Amino acid sequence: MTADEMAAVHARAFDQERAWNAAEFSDLLDSPFVQAFTHDFGFALTRSVAGETELLTLAVDPGHRRKGIALKLLRRWLDAPTKSADTAFLEVAADNTAAIALYLDLGFATIATRPAYYARKNGSVADALIMQRALTCGQVTE
Repeated sequence: MTADEMAAVHARAFDQERAWNAAEFSDLLDSPFVQAFTHDFGFALTRSVAGETELLTLAVDPGHRRKGIALKLLRRWLDAPTKSADTAFLEVAADNTAAIALYLDLGFATIATRPAYYARKNGSVADALIMQRALTCGQVTE
């Protein structure tokens, strides 16, 4: 998936927030620490450094949600052989209940909150939950 394609999917997936543009995706993809996990209708972008791996963004085209795509992308990230990482992190909007449920099912727990972190196009804001889970030898545990 190209940076332009990622930007298009991201814009559709995050239509209530500022979507990332192709130049931002291109810059991230040029980093040796960033990894992209792609699907025809979505992608996960992650960064692994200093014993940690972080989900930078996860986007699934709205017309293809609730089909297991996000779960497949997350499993590919958590199972990836990057693995000097022993901890995985992510941030999610506190009102994104579907994503939070998925992350909890994968063993993530909320460790902190960033108040009013996400600015919405309509002027409202949402807190960000910072979630973390331990990795066993860098692998997903069931």
